[in-house]
Amino acid sequence: MRLEIRCLGPWEVEADGEPVQIAGARRVGVLARLALAAGRSVAAERLLSDVWESSSAATAGKQVHIVISKLREAFAAHGGAELIETVPGGYRLAMEPDHVDAHAFTSLAGRARAAHAEGSLATADALFRGALGLWRGTALAEVDATWARIESDRLEAERLAVLEDHADLRLSAGEHRALAGELAAYVSTHPLRERPAAQLMLALYRDGRAPEALEVYQRLRRIMVEELGVEPGTEIRELQQAVLVKDPELDLPPEHRAAPGRPVAPAELPAGTQAFTARAAEIERLRADLTGDSGTEQPGSGPTGGFKAKPPGTAPTGGFKAEPPGTALTGATRGEPPRTGAAGGGAVTVISGPGGIGKSALAVHVAHTVARRFTDGVIYVDLHGSTAGLTPLTPVEALRHLLRSLGLDGTAVPVDAEEAAARYRSLTAAGHLLVILDNARDARQVRSLLPAGPGCRVLVTSRDPLVTLDNARHLRLGRLDDTEAVALLARVAGAGRVEAEPEAALEIARLCGGFPLALRIMGARLAARPDWSPADLAVRLADATRRLDLLEYADLAVRASIAVSHEQLREEPGRRDAARLLALLGLVDLPTHTLATTAALADWTEHRAETALEHLTDARLLEPAEAGRYRMHDLVRLYAREQQVPDDDRAGAAHRVLDHYLATAQQACTLLVGGGVVNGMVPTERPGEELTTLADANDWVRRERDNLLAAARQAVRDADPSTAGLANAIIWLFERRGWFPELIEVTEEALRLTEEEQDWTARAYLLQGLGSIHQQLGGFRTGVTYLKEGLACWDRAGQPDNKAGMLNDLGITYTVMGCYDDAHAALEEALAVIERTKRKVHESYVRNNRVHVFCRQGRHEEAVSEARHALALTEETGDNGQLGINYDTLADAYRACGMAQEAVEKYRRAIELQRTAGFTMGVAVSCWWLGHTLYDLGRHEEARRSWQESLEVLREARLLTPAEVAGYLAQPIPDTPAPIRNQL
Repeated sequence: MRLEIRCLGPWEVEADGEPVQIAGARRVGVLARLALAAGRSVAAERLLSDVWESSSAATAGKQVHIVISKLREAFAAHGGAELIETVPGGYRLAMEPDHVDAHAFTSLAGRARAAHAEGSLATADALFRGALGLWRGTALAEVDATWARIESDRLEAERLAVLEDHADLRLSAGEHRALAGELAAYVSTHPLRERPAAQLMLALYRDGRAPEALEVYQRLRRIMVEELGVEPGTEIRELQQAVLVKDPELDLPPEHRAAPGRPVAPAELPAGTQAFTARAAEIERLRADLTGDSGTEQPGSGPTGGFKAKPPGTAPTGGFKAEPPGTALTGATRGEPPRTGAAGGGAVTVISGPGGIGKSALAVHVAHTVARRFTDGVIYVDLHGSTAGLTPLTPVEALRHLLRSLGLDGTAVPVDAEEAAARYRSLTAAGHLLVILDNARDARQVRSLLPAGPGCRVLVTSRDPLVTLDNARHLRLGRLDDTEAVALLARVAGAGRVEAEPEAALEIARLCGGFPLALRIMGARLAARPDWSPADLAVRLADATRRLDLLEYADLAVRASIAVSHEQLREEPGRRDAARLLALLGLVDLPTHTLATTAALADWTEHRAETALEHLTDARLLEPAEAGRYRMHDLVRLYAREQQVPDDDRAGAAHRVLDHYLATAQQACTLLVGGGVVNGMVPTERPGEELTTLADANDWVRRERDNLLAAARQAVRDADPSTAGLANAIIWLFERRGWFPELIEVTEEALRLTEEEQDWTARAYLLQGLGSIHQQLGGFRTGVTYLKEGLACWDRAGQPDNKAGMLNDLGITYTVMGCYDDAHAALEEALAVIERTKRKVHESYVRNNRVHVFCRQGRHEEAVSEARHALALTEETGDNGQLGINYDTLADAYRACGMAQEAVEKYRRAIELQRTAGFTMGVAVSCWWLGHTLYDLGRHEEARRSWQESLEVLREARLLTPAEVAGYLAQPIPDTPAPIRNQL
């Protein structure tokens, strides 16, 4: 049996080409420990201390024996029961070391170095590429033990050394042009390594880019001084001086220059990040677009007898293109061109998304998995469309890069843009080439860079969606979910630390908003500070005022990434409105932004506001939420808050939004009560959004629920004049829908402000609302306290004639408490105030509530008579919501009198009217008691449907959990839920 074990990436075991399933962390750990010592014995005590990290357990020896037995069983199914041998004191994996990829890597690297030393450059190049091609991700990533982490770090250090040794070889062979792009990406991920920085300087110098070579040195020096407090070493300092004086020693010797007419297939992909994770669906989609399938290539035998080392002349996959974690080997016979036509997918695929979302990492990752398909090579160009501090490449600059990569040099590269584009199309017309255009600014920058050949493929990344590119496929990249985000954090910071504090890790992931860039920075901070725990970092990150400061490490910074997009908006005259609007949006804490609120914020027309919002969306500084609604990511919001806005604009803009919400909320209240009365209405400066029908009002309240709450909180923080009026309007709108919990916080905050300002009128209205909310949540005594304080406020305001509403709510609370005499007295006093003030519109409310007192006192005939009287009064006003309440009350009175059939009819009428009026809490109450009435009539199935509808309303209002709803429905006759008991 031929066994192959791969641990340089996702764990894989194959026997004669068939996968061997090894389940369980300890089985994998034991096999990995034996594999890294293949052909040599490993003491049982060593297995215990490494895999179990303890050798003191009484059953330890037995545990090792059990694991070994299970591994033998797994191999026996493939004819290899004797692969694990028992030797004195331990065990031995009887296989050739080169059949373990870690050993094959070390062997190939050693042979490559020897061949290089002997001057056999072609052989050395092939061996280096073969060694690096074995890497598919982080070594031993799935083995969480101290020994494995140490071994993984050792192997990773060796991988980097091999990458850099190979770079020396390629530089000596004249591949500086292709190598420069790969080294630039490598240096960016390893900013403190001097050797690759020096190699990049030399590659750039030999490519005629001396100023860029000097920039590399300055960047390295700045990072070393800031991070380590030391200067760069002697060798790279001497190299800098040599570049400055154009020392001839830096030039490539003539005998090593590429012979004319023999272009080398470009292999310019930068190294994939070892932290890459998730995006499985996106990877499969992109692979299909580029190749027409998503298959995997099976490794066969090579010159080592174990893993394949690619011979010279094949499509290059080595160098700095080590496969990142999670990458599968590519899909077809080496050198097979990508499929063309419909099955092969579009010639151009665009990955778009906001800065820091992982577009470049995904593109590079996928490109590595398909690179072997493209026999004419892979070209990578960073277009610098959104790179802080760098000007985007012009199309002609990018074309020069592409033409140099295809073998042209000097005078062969046309100066004229159109001529260069034509030459590029000619060179690619019959090719099988993969072109990565990373970090594009816009479609204009990209169009002339698209190759002509049907066998070519292009992968473009951009913040702009590039929707005007012809025949392009588009993939919009979104943020990572919580599980994926935590996995990425673990890749960078270390699995052990993250798994030790899962809740803190999850909080970090959420505060980073699922953005890979932010997560990589947080992981790097944890990795650099072993004394910090994830919990420590989560606490620091929770402080919004310093979050963007924390999200900056070495050459990575979220703030700078966002600033690039913002600055680009400022540079274009047609998009400066959007640049200004971003800063204004930072002034308001709304979950989403609509055309109407944005127009109020900026004091623009809705058309102008929409244009600016769309430009922000194209720049990926906003996300579309739903039609006409936009969302800002939390990290972008923090950046927006930092932007300068003149003081006059700052105060005026926020107030305009709050006044807009106040005006629109009061419109909605007026529509919802029909001819009824809304207490506490206040004048506004703006007309608000136009609502003309009851349906408009209900729809607006539903869509703006979260924004209304956010606006009310901001009004309190800003001490805005709209505070009390907005809170009062929200009470009216939310109470009808059972949205009680949020109301308490909002109203109490507004209440504190009215006390400071001694606004007794506003305070009285808010106290009435707060008392009613507490009553409906079961806090009866608290409700009574607030309502009595409200009565006192009317006296302090000198408006005793406004007490009727407060007394009415006090009567309701006493009724639910069972204090019927107190309830009757409060309601009688309310009627007296109404009689005195001639405000007949209130009389229906009070008489309706007296019905419930009569029913509970057994005065059924009086209850029916009073209910009919109240109903008649409401019919004169046209308030459908109150009319629904009156029908519900009349049904209650009929039911109390034993008139069940009449009660059913009135309950159904009540439900219809309340549903139309958006009074969902009333619907829940009426459905509940309709259910009981139907049950009493023997109509049990109808009763259950009615109870179910009531419970569903309560669940949607978040007054019951799904589990509580299921519990009630499991009862033959369900107990009455508290939210129903607390209502009349």
